[in-house]
Amino acid sequence: MNKILSFFDLHQGEEKKETVLENVVANISLRGSNAWILACAIVIASVGLNVNSTAVIIGAMLISPLMGPIVGAGFALGTFDFPLLKKSIKNLLIATVISLVASFIYFLLSPFKKAICTAGTKQQRVYCHL
Repeated sequence: MNKILSFFDLHQGEEKKETVLENVVANISLRGSNAWILACAIVIASVGLNVNSTAVIIGAMLISPLMGPIVGAGFALGTFDFPLLKKSIKNLLIATVISLVASFIYFLLSPFKKAICTAGTKQQRVYCHL
């Protein structure tokens, strides 16, 4: 019976809070290469929006380094570490500014200027599948 209970013990392999805190704090910052990766991910997402490609938008989300500040904010709220929460929110705001600037520049220079409405074609497809 003890063997079965030890199998479900949640404390085995558990990291110490200090180790987790160090890893979270190290991944919060959006400076240097993370800022450039974010800008490139936003440009890729903008291309996906321009050509109406869901797969490209999802791919851009996968390479985006936004999880660091989001995890930092969640960890800070869970541990009531308000200086860490302040740092995480500041980095999320920096990421928002980087994202808006990158997408503004892309759509300013984009060769695709005409908006394409696909609502009618999607309704016909749904109607045909019924």
